[in-house]
Amino acid sequence: MEAEYDFSQGKRGAVDSAASGKTCLTIRLDDDVLVWFREQVHLAGGGNYQTLINEALRQHIQARHSTLEDTLRRVVREELERIER
Repeated sequence: MEAEYDFSQGKRGAVDSAASGKTCLTIRLDDDVLVWFREQVHLAGGGNYQTLINEALRQHIQARHSTLEDTLRRVVREELERIER
């Protein structure tokens, strides 16, 4: 440990800045909801539960704004992808 440190070039703020298009915020989630998302990430072999929550919210928004045709197309695409694996 040094006796004195030079902070003249130091910058205030977060050490790790958020990616463009992302906003850092604090929300309160029920414990069981958070546990479920963390378990899903663990079962998938890793990842980020926050990304999974973001994707779930995005899918919910898209589902609310999609037409029946959009929904059918999405389901058919997902099933074709599943069959091809």
